[in-house]
Amino acid sequence: MRRLGYSFLLVTFLTLGSFQPGKDEWVILSDGRSLDGWKVGANAASFSIESNAIKVNGNVAHLYYTGETALHNFKNFEFKAEVMTLPGSNSGIYFHTQYQEAGWPKKGYEVQVNNSHTDWRRTGSLWAIQDVKETVVKDKEWFTLHIVVKGKRITVAINDKQVVDYTEPDLVQREEGMKERVLSSGTFALQGHDPGSTVFYKNIRVKVLPD
Repeated sequence: MRRLGYSFLLVTFLTLGSFQPGKDEWVILSDGRSLDGWKVGANAASFSIESNAIKVNGNVAHLYYTGETALHNFKNFEFKAEVMTLPGSNSGIYFHTQYQEAGWPKKGYEVQVNNSHTDWRRTGSLWAIQDVKETVVKDKEWFTLHIVVKGKRITVAINDKQVVDYTEPDLVQREEGMKERVLSSGTFALQGHDPGSTVFYKNIRVKVLPD
């Protein structure tokens, strides 16, 4: 009985630990070997694993984090990923979003990933809210994208260079088609934009911050 009790306590501890990361603890969201803990609906073939990274290439699709960390419902957090784009590519990282079977995510914000696509909004843009026109990093080179949300403030940095510092106004009003582009809570999603875009993500990690 004592042995069974110990096993139960150990499993419970590990399970709760995965749900509730400790203070200042970075948690890896992708193991680089599979898409375990992530879910995609339509056009699932747009996501695959290549060289320990998530490769994004194909028709419009979104890969949502559905794993155990924080029960995939994040409010205040730090998020980091290493990213590499190929020429002419477009992608993005959504936060405070929720799973959809198809279409562009309606809920949450998008941080743009685009160094040379025809869309003028460059990497780091808080898409259509606070846009970045400067190209900070190059295609075919790995860079670190760092997103922090705390309260009403959102910051985005590329290789430790801050490119966005946005505070959402109280009682913010969005135009039609962007009504849910507001801070709340939710999960993360990686965007597959079009068949001509190829983007890689690795070392995807999060640190949960106190409310």
